[in-house]
Amino acid sequence: MRVTTWAEYGLIVSLHLAKQGANGPTPARDMAKREGLPADYVEQILLKLRRAGLVSSVRGAKGGYYLARDANTISVKDVIEAAENRTFEVNCDVHKVSTVRCSGGNPCSIRPVWRELQRRVDDLLAEISLEDLMLQESEVQALVSA
Repeated sequence: MRVTTWAEYGLIVSLHLAKQGANGPTPARDMAKREGLPADYVEQILLKLRRAGLVSSVRGAKGGYYLARDANTISVKDVIEAAENRTFEVNCDVHKVSTVRCSGGNPCSIRPVWRELQRRVDDLLAEISLEDLMLQESEVQALVSA
């Protein structure tokens, strides 16, 4: 499993908006500058997050982006799925490596391991909200270790 730039930046941007709370909308370029991210990338990620219903936007001079829901209702899984379309890709389900090994009728002892790993990753990411990520690192560590 590899965490992509889309997923990482999606979480950084979402967490930034969660921390802004009720301070009003934040322009994408301001967010990019404060977080040290490429502005074009941030705009593309915000578009994906908006399409997924995680952020909303306001146009105009005082416009920008804000969370569409409370930070405690948006999970890490929600953000990664919005940015990536999935949290974990089971390669043999998505990219058929071999028509002999990866067809539905052929038994594969590896595929169940990857699917179970995907389920566990998804379960963990679904349990952690943006609000949780606003805690100190040691507190988040305790959450994920529990």
